[in-house]
Amino acid sequence: MISPKEILKKYWGFSEFRALQQEIITSVLEQRDVIALLPTGGGKSICFQIPAIAKEGVCLVISPLIALMKDQVESLAQKGIKAASIKSGSTQDDIITLFDNIKFGGIKFLYISPERLQSFFIQQKIKELNINLIAIDEAHCISEWGHDFRPSYRNIKILRELKPNVSFIALTATANKKVLNDISENLDLKKHQLFKKSFYRENLAYQIFTIEDKLQRLIQIFTKTKTPAIVYVNSRKKTEQVAAFLNANNFKSSFYHGGLSSIEKNVSFQDWMTEKTPIIVATNAFGMGIDKANVGLVVHLDIPSSIENYVQETGRAGRNNIKSFAVLLFNKNDILLFKERIEKTLLSIKEIKEIHKKLYQHFKISLGELIEDPFSFNLLEFCKKYNFSVLKVDTALKILSNNGIIEIGSHYNKKSTLHFIVNSRMVLNYLDKNAFIKKFTNSILRTYAGLFEQEVHIDEFFIAKKAGITTNRVLSNFQRLQEDNIIEYRAVKNEAELIFLLPREDDYTINRVSKEIKQFISQKKNKSDDLIEFISNKTICRSIQVLNYFDEEQKKKCGICDVCISENRMSTLNLSLKIIELLKINKSLSSSEISQFLLANEKDILIHLRQLLTDDKIKINHQNKYQLNL
Repeated sequence: MISPKEILKKYWGFSEFRALQQEIITSVLEQRDVIALLPTGGGKSICFQIPAIAKEGVCLVISPLIALMKDQVESLAQKGIKAASIKSGSTQDDIITLFDNIKFGGIKFLYISPERLQSFFIQQKIKELNINLIAIDEAHCISEWGHDFRPSYRNIKILRELKPNVSFIALTATANKKVLNDISENLDLKKHQLFKKSFYRENLAYQIFTIEDKLQRLIQIFTKTKTPAIVYVNSRKKTEQVAAFLNANNFKSSFYHGGLSSIEKNVSFQDWMTEKTPIIVATNAFGMGIDKANVGLVVHLDIPSSIENYVQETGRAGRNNIKSFAVLLFNKNDILLFKERIEKTLLSIKEIKEIHKKLYQHFKISLGELIEDPFSFNLLEFCKKYNFSVLKVDTALKILSNNGIIEIGSHYNKKSTLHFIVNSRMVLNYLDKNAFIKKFTNSILRTYAGLFEQEVHIDEFFIAKKAGITTNRVLSNFQRLQEDNIIEYRAVKNEAELIFLLPREDDYTINRVSKEIKQFISQKKNKSDDLIEFISNKTICRSIQVLNYFDEEQKKKCGICDVCISENRMSTLNLSLKIIELLKINKSLSSSEISQFLLANEKDILIHLRQLLTDDKIKINHQNKYQLNL
């Protein structure tokens, strides 16, 4: 068997493992069950990928996100390692072909979602494979106390029955004691080993500031700090706006969000990695698989969704162990908007039942009927039809998906693109000759900026609503403009591909999982409250707050967060006041005498004495002692 270090060198190009990696890999190779709690940047994937490569057979990886599975499959492929996943909308014949390829095609990794694992057909196909290891990624999802609870994770232990002799490795970046116990119990781990790396980052300064003009502060930050940086915001549009603002102020930056094409994402990512644009402005879609050691700064311009997310995102700074900064800028209005957004996304069971029932009605599915073919689904159209809040429907869809009731395809929330490939003068000439399309075209040009310079993401349903025509008419107009070589239009086939996994049973379906849904909603509220408390607490060291949240006892202050720095400034001011009070009583004293009286370091005393002299509050007398300047 090829050694783990040889595999590391051959495929990853590294000579040495990071902290705990080798110990975890050794334990896995000894057929032990393992829980690995490695904060962001700890290199969790290597902990199951290397032992799986070292052994005969296939590693089964349970992962909650389609995008994450896709990224890992592509990353392994680039290293020359065969990996596969079950694509959304795959038919039974597609799945049979895939499993035949796994058995006979040298595929080493199979990535599947926990929802897919519920299928008896999939279970039987897994039973036929030579599985050498079962890896559960984002294992905190198994716990109702975790920040991203997925009830479908609770059923992963079916693999214990299917493959009783195969060891498990559960991996997570964020878990407290309660979550770790839940992981162990729900996976039925056998005398498992826990490998846990502390969340303490001595080189990372958490700095949280209340500020009104955040963009101006951003300029100040980047004028002073020249290291590669990530700026997190909470909307796709904002990534583009903030990047444009930074570029206009001569700070080279790019933007990244989930709505970009694979090519656009790759260009932004590579420009940032090579430091052609050292600053990247992104939504939290940017994060998976990032390993850039010299990131010196992570800025949050908007409030993140939880402490777990905050720690994961800030953890991308300072991996080279050089002092780095995690800066969060907020104001009272941000807190109000954050709370308002949480309230808008917190649904009652009654609301979830209503949205769930309307989904079946929307596609004309009868009670008791199950249609296994995917449906084309437009979120905005659905919300308008039934007068639902977009935020609430979006949350409901995630809850229904997490509970194995529906599956949302990979095109969800993707956008089509539009680009005018001729100049504005030629467009005007064309519209003079084709008056029937003039109003429509002018409406688009008023709605979207930059259409002559680049591909712009558009929403056909929104365009139809604004122009007062049908979506089909929008599409036929685009087809005409494209045929006449005026535009280049790239359509996303389905804004979302929705698959029903259960027959229609309306309230009964939701009642079966209402306990899990209520717990999910309650946890979401609690975690948002915890985050606001963390941001607002200006009396306890930020590192101590973070560590306490993850059940790590820590009494020593970091000395570099905003709270500690503020305390140091206060203590500095207090020391000067104490010197003045002392001199009022003792008339004149030497620096050593002052330090003895105040039980303070003489070097610190000298610094304050110099400042007091500069401020003309004290003077030196003929005995070379200090006294008040009366």
